[in-house]
Amino acid sequence: MTQNPNLAALSAAGVSAWLDDLSRDRLQSGNLQELIDTKSVVGVTTNPSIFQKAFADGDSYDGQIAELAERGADVDATIRTVTTDDVRTACDVLAPQWESSDGIDGRVSIEVDPRLAGETDKTSAQAVELWKIVDRPNLLIKIPATKAGLPAITATLAEGISVNVTLIFSVERHREVMDAYLAGLEKAREAGHDLSKIHSVASFFVSRVDTEIDKRLEKIGSSEALDLRGQAGVANARLAYAAYQEVFEGGARFEALKADRARVQRPLWASTGVKNPDYSDTLYVTELVAANTVNTMPEKTLDAVADHGVITGDTIRGTAEEAKGVFDKLSAIGIDVTDVFLVLENEGVEKFVESWTELLDETQKQLSSLSK
Repeated sequence: MTQNPNLAALSAAGVSAWLDDLSRDRLQSGNLQELIDTKSVVGVTTNPSIFQKAFADGDSYDGQIAELAERGADVDATIRTVTTDDVRTACDVLAPQWESSDGIDGRVSIEVDPRLAGETDKTSAQAVELWKIVDRPNLLIKIPATKAGLPAITATLAEGISVNVTLIFSVERHREVMDAYLAGLEKAREAGHDLSKIHSVASFFVSRVDTEIDKRLEKIGSSEALDLRGQAGVANARLAYAAYQEVFEGGARFEALKADRARVQRPLWASTGVKNPDYSDTLYVTELVAANTVNTMPEKTLDAVADHGVITGDTIRGTAEEAKGVFDKLSAIGIDVTDVFLVLENEGVEKFVESWTELLDETQKQLSSLSK
């Protein structure tokens, strides 16, 4: 099949297109394979909100839940079984992309229980458990970049397990994530693991930054404030890429690991669906093009890029000073950027916990009705 030219151009520029969605319907209908064949999709990300929506739409999970109810499975075991089955199947669908890219792409992510975001040991223990259950080399375990998550990231990598670090909002936290990654690789090397088999992405959230900062700019209401709307998300991601370059393009600590075939931790642009209809619906794709990055898109954004996205090559390298200028202006006008990132991280964890709780409640209702 022929790949869409816009998405093929994105891929040629060094950006891996991953789909930010998964459901059993998508797998069984062949839709995921179609997106691989025609829209350059080479990976899949999931999160609690995605699974909650997948369970709520349609009846494709009813049969399996009924079987699990007959066996007496509790709600946590049911969710774990159903979600890991979907992720395992998606890993198998993407296995050719994993093989052809030497393990860089063809990746599917599954997140640890978001209720564990504040508990280091339980997070790393569940990461190991999920890795064993799915049992596929192209899996990524998603761990949130909370303060408690950072040592769990290191501990998980030290076991030779590949990690998708999620819910990163600030460049400062991104630097801590990269540090946790390097520490994990160092421990993995000490334990005798093959570093070339360990992969990681750092998922940097984009649109939510604009949503929160735009809200604060509109509250200020001056013309200077309003002129800054829609600039922070892209600027923040560009500064994150500059930090990535410092660490992985000649940084001494990574250079020492490269001798043992260590991989870079690629920046991944997440939350790339545009929330404000006044902005281009491809903003967080076309303005964030650079080598060694991933853009994980909801299907609506993927379709928008396919239809009218203009890919002009690298739009990140050399933009750090301009991006820093945006934040200088935001600070000067009274935006407390540190508070913005704290609010976003807390809200991000809360939203995933809320979605997971809804998923548990709905599944418990199904189990209870089937076991009567």
